[in-house]
Amino acid sequence: MPAAPEPMRLIDLRHLGRERVIGSWVLGGVLIDPGPTSCLDTLLAELGEERPRALLLTHIHLDHAGATGSLVQRWPELEVYVHELGAMHLVDPERLMESARRLYGQAMDRLWGEMLPVPEANIRELYGGERILGGEFEVAYTPGHASHHVSYLHDGTAFVGDVGGVRIGGGLTLPPTPPPDIDIEAWDQSLATVAAWRPRRLAMTHFGSSEDVEAQLQELGRRLDSFARLARDHGREEFIAGVEAEIRAHAPADAFESYTQAAPPDQLFVGLERYWRKRT
Repeated sequence: MPAAPEPMRLIDLRHLGRERVIGSWVLGGVLIDPGPTSCLDTLLAELGEERPRALLLTHIHLDHAGATGSLVQRWPELEVYVHELGAMHLVDPERLMESARRLYGQAMDRLWGEMLPVPEANIRELYGGERILGGEFEVAYTPGHASHHVSYLHDGTAFVGDVGGVRIGGGLTLPPTPPPDIDIEAWDQSLATVAAWRPRRLAMTHFGSSEDVEAQLQELGRRLDSFARLARDHGREEFIAGVEAEIRAHAPADAFESYTQAAPPDQLFVGLERYWRKRT
């Protein structure tokens, strides 16, 4: 009789003490997106005696991968899977941290904490199209949110990081569009890539899972286009007001703060404004 599939679980990292902002998925000893170092104590407490055998990173932004070096320091044999374009920034995170400091200023340490380097020996570079960990996970290159973003498919569940959007409490799906390398056309193609897997479930970092896959991907694509037009045609204040109005109109009443912490509207504007500047 075949063994029952191992259950996956989502650790709520309670970023800045708030629920349903950043989560880390655990499945069969594999940790997908460990979150920032500012949440490391919560992650370790939830793992307890469980020791991960591998880290799978969808991308290297601090809210997803900031704690990676700290975990490798704790467990020196830990393998870290990441797209080739992100690998260099794990080995030497200085440039990534400088960019983040320009965006977050004095709030940087409080939000994310430090990011320790990862030894090259621990890095397993991905390109998209691989099957890893004995064929357990299929990898797809899914840029758009970030040029180095990948997604993972395991037993009908697509772990989509940020390319699948921010969706909290079954509410609306928001496209997280922070700087520096938002690419609308690439993101649209990545949504098609995820849809072609025909997954039964999407597993997001912000926050949880959903099984109405086709509807969510279509909603995300529509809102990505509408937010891009809003940023192109209006200023920062109008954009922020429009996004906040969308959240209030379509999200659960108790989820507004989680949405705006996971996807701050001012940063969504900055990323889209940069996208349009690069095009022109």
